[in-house]
Amino acid sequence: MPDPDQHIIADLKDESKRDLAFHLLVKTYQERLYWHIRKMVLNHDDADDVLQNTFVKVWRSIDKFREESSLYTWLYRIATNESITFLNSKKRKSLIPLGEDNEYLMDNLTSDPYFEGDEIQMKLQQAITRLPEKQRLVFNMKYFDEMKYDDMAKILDTSVGALKASYHHAAKKVEEYIRNTD
Repeated sequence: MPDPDQHIIADLKDESKRDLAFHLLVKTYQERLYWHIRKMVLNHDDADDVLQNTFVKVWRSIDKFREESSLYTWLYRIATNESITFLNSKKRKSLIPLGEDNEYLMDNLTSDPYFEGDEIQMKLQQAITRLPEKQRLVFNMKYFDEMKYDDMAKILDTSVGALKASYHHAAKKVEEYIRNTD
């Protein structure tokens, strides 16, 4: 069965079809990318901003896409990098001391009027915000996105072994946090 992304990629690289193909790309990936970003930045408005930045970057760099990875992997890498850049920028602007970014994320989560989780989901999110950045990212990609380690390795440019270790440590910390807050 042919890869539907191949059609989108071909049309994106064709000047006469680019606008329509980009619209299709956004329609196809917008929701998945939004939730990936949202799990990183935690706030709806911030996630919308980062998603928009992601698609602007995709639009500007589509000619540089060498198809060494899948379109999905390339988009997730851009969204991940844009999310990290956004969070780092927010931390610098807020003058958040090193190591206290977890409190910033927690404040972001609890002040988001769009968060619709129950008490259990809030506890899970609180546990996740306490993880170091890389563990938080790996946990979200594996637990929520059900992403395969091979795909994560391409997106994050690291080894499968390192990702498995990060996920294992993250899952233990999340489990411990939830157990200790009951």
